[in-house]
Amino acid sequence: MRGIDLHTHSNCSDGTYTVKELIDYAHEKNLAAIALTDHDTVDGLDEAIEYTKANYPDMELVPGIEFSTVEEGKDVHIVGLYIDHHKEAFKAKLTRFIESRTSRNVKMCDRLREEAGIPITFEELTAAYPGAVITRAHYARFLVERGYVNSRQEVFDRYIGDHAPYYVEREKISPEEAIGYVLEAGGVPVLAHPILYHFSDRKLDALVARLKDAGLKGIEAIYSTYSPSEERQIKELATKYDLLISGGSDFHGANKPKIDLGCGMGKLFLPEDLLESIRMAAF
Repeated sequence: MRGIDLHTHSNCSDGTYTVKELIDYAHEKNLAAIALTDHDTVDGLDEAIEYTKANYPDMELVPGIEFSTVEEGKDVHIVGLYIDHHKEAFKAKLTRFIESRTSRNVKMCDRLREEAGIPITFEELTAAYPGAVITRAHYARFLVERGYVNSRQEVFDRYIGDHAPYYVEREKISPEEAIGYVLEAGGVPVLAHPILYHFSDRKLDALVARLKDAGLKGIEAIYSTYSPSEERQIKELATKYDLLISGGSDFHGANKPKIDLGCGMGKLFLPEDLLESIRMAAF
């Protein structure tokens, strides 16, 4: 049985592979399907769908997205699979969300320039990464490449980490709102990598129960960094709340060099037979 990968990123968000490079690599890995789930953007999906159909008819491209949300001050991510990214209501909501991120990035560039003395403008930043949804990973790369800092870690520690002096918070949406966005697009909302949030077992259980009531349909029970016991824990949650099993590598190319497509840190494997139930849950 061939494998699949339902959590990947291109350079349309904070990955380093172009859409075509990512799909070529997925085919090289003999994957039966790959989901493109860039952060808060669908900009690469049309290209991905067309390129896959034209070049790799034996591989499925699952249109997706990964929404950044906040729960009790922590980032919680909702992946949407099999979304119809051309639905007008979904496009309108996503546009408003992206505009709020743009406003935040303009403010953060202004603070770095005016308060930290780093000569950076939003126009320069977007010109360096055309078409990308700008994340803090782009700031780090930009500042290192121009010699303003010595390392990516320094960027986060001194300038734009969560508690650093020049950080500007982005608009916060709740996991429930993100689930609503995905459902608006006819897709399957999935709670991404829940182990990474470091909630207590009780708190994670309560979150999953709440999100199930909001329309959550799946949970990432197979993920690059999970231990066997963590995978069992999430699969038990999936059974308890009648959620579909999903997962993936969370491949970012050179931005996460220890994570490889399709196999994560070496032992990840999602069998292709998981895909049918997810596909059937889309509407």
